[in-house]
Amino acid sequence: MKDEKLEVTRGSGNVFRDVGHKNADAEQFKAILAAEIIKALDREGLSVRAAHDRTGIAAADFSRIRHADLGRFTIDRLMSIINRLGSRIEMKVRVRRAQTGAREARI
Repeated sequence: MKDEKLEVTRGSGNVFRDVGHKNADAEQFKAILAAEIIKALDREGLSVRAAHDRTGIAAADFSRIRHADLGRFTIDRLMSIINRLGSRIEMKVRVRRAQTGAREARI
């Protein structure tokens, strides 16, 4: 390894795109929303059961979010959970051309 040179590739800013996910922008947005839910739970010191008691959302759903098992969740469902936890979402959307010529939504 003495003379080996490492090639560094700069990421796109979206890990899901970098690893080839088809719906990379939506997956990243879901991950951001899930992280905000986890922050709210931690800030309030809520267990998944306490979060269930407060919101009526299944404790198992909060457990899935904590474990980044987001396949069952839609973006609007995650937004609804954030709202039920007492937070509001503010976002800006910028659309720009992708380098391949396709349209890209950056969230």
